[in-house]
Amino acid sequence: MIERFYLKEYLSFKEVELDLKSGLVVFTGPSGSGKSILINSILSSLGTNSCDAMLCESTVAWELNTDDAGIEPDDVYIFKHIKKEKSRYFINNQSISKKAMSNLTSGYLRHLSLRDFSDFENENLLSILDNRLDKKNHNATGLRDEYGKIFLEHKRVRKELLSIEEEQRKIVELKEFAAYEIKKIEDINPKISEDSELLEIKKELSRKEKVLKSLSQANAIFEHEHNVFNALDLLNTDNSFFSDSMNELRAIMESAEERFSMLDEINVEDVLNRIEELSELKRRYGSIEDAIKYKEQKILELAKYENIEITKGDLEAKETTLSKKVKDLASRLSELRRSEIDSFNSDLNRYLKELYLRDAKVEINDTDFGLFGKDEISIRLHATDLQKVSTGEFNRLRLAILALKSEFMSRGGGVLMLDEIDANLSGEESMSVAKVLKQLSKHFQIFVISHQPQLTSMGDQHFLVYKNGNDSYARELSFDDRVDEIARIISGESITQEAKKFAKELLNLNAK
Repeated sequence: MIERFYLKEYLSFKEVELDLKSGLVVFTGPSGSGKSILINSILSSLGTNSCDAMLCESTVAWELNTDDAGIEPDDVYIFKHIKKEKSRYFINNQSISKKAMSNLTSGYLRHLSLRDFSDFENENLLSILDNRLDKKNHNATGLRDEYGKIFLEHKRVRKELLSIEEEQRKIVELKEFAAYEIKKIEDINPKISEDSELLEIKKELSRKEKVLKSLSQANAIFEHEHNVFNALDLLNTDNSFFSDSMNELRAIMESAEERFSMLDEINVEDVLNRIEELSELKRRYGSIEDAIKYKEQKILELAKYENIEITKGDLEAKETTLSKKVKDLASRLSELRRSEIDSFNSDLNRYLKELYLRDAKVEINDTDFGLFGKDEISIRLHATDLQKVSTGEFNRLRLAILALKSEFMSRGGGVLMLDEIDANLSGEESMSVAKVLKQLSKHFQIFVISHQPQLTSMGDQHFLVYKNGNDSYARELSFDDRVDEIARIISGESITQEAKKFAKELLNLNAK
């Protein structure tokens, strides 16, 4: 529930703070006093709407799954919408996007002033029907969960089988292509780092003649080596340093001559052709390493194509078994639901009668297999499609569906926001709406704006929204204040004793 709401600087409101209770919370007041502004700001504080308030803040006691939003879990959450140059949203002072906040609150907060068809979606209606069956010990929910698990597994296997069948239609082409790609790389048979080695050989070949000529000329130094030794002896100088240097130089030059002599056995054209082959591979695959990986991948694919018939046969057997289970479970579930649909229809029409609405016709029909079975529930109001009924009838029908659903709910159904749901209704119709809302308030915290005494008198908490000059205010009413406010609704600004008497009788009657 929403435990507290605070609003600062929004249109005619300077500052408002409301301590809220569970059950049915009613807002009344003269037209233009700011009731809708207040409701809109509550929705805005929870990310469901937008407003230009400096600050709107709601404190809630909900068990939120905040992991995905990056919000630390807590027993109580404070939602804030702050508007300065731009809107910013916070939960427990942690910044969050409006979309993420809306996603968090959507499971707990519903605004029923909109023409929202979600209550009439097949999933919701089937859930109500299955809960009714559970209450009668038929375990329809357990059967539906088992069906859903098998259905998803069948869907996965079927998708995999279709993929294999598609591959099989292309199998000849795919096998030929894989074999062609493998052969193309194997014919070249590249080795890792081979391209670098060949480029080095190419470089050596290009300078071979020049290097060998230079080495030949440099060898002349060894012809004068003995002269240097003689000179060092005459100078009484140790010649070991010269001997070591000459030996090192001789080793270097002999090694170079040997290396370049070995190149005589290498065909330059062969090297250039090999470099071109490897360059083509690199252009196509990125690198020699990538080409080798690609070849290994194609070898695995080719093995898969060779074994595809075995895989397909296994999947076909599994798909047949799962398909049989899906049909069997769906049939059992459908049989249970059809046994309950007349009772569902009767109880719905009981609520509709209380709400002074025409009878509804509820039918269950076969449809394509889906996550919840093969059943589809349709509702028509006195043979009229729901798209064509009036807004007032539509919203009262939604209340009847919610009331039917609430019979199997524990407390904590979340928050319902209603804006003048009893507008333009007769006294009897308004009282019928009030009674249904009172029942729903056992499971939901309900915020409602009302201009009718019947619904107002049912409230567990009553706030008066009023203006003093250009500024709007809201305050919780005591019993005597409620008598005066309901009397004003009945008789207008000139409150009569008869109106006060009727107001007191309504409050006392609904307090029982």
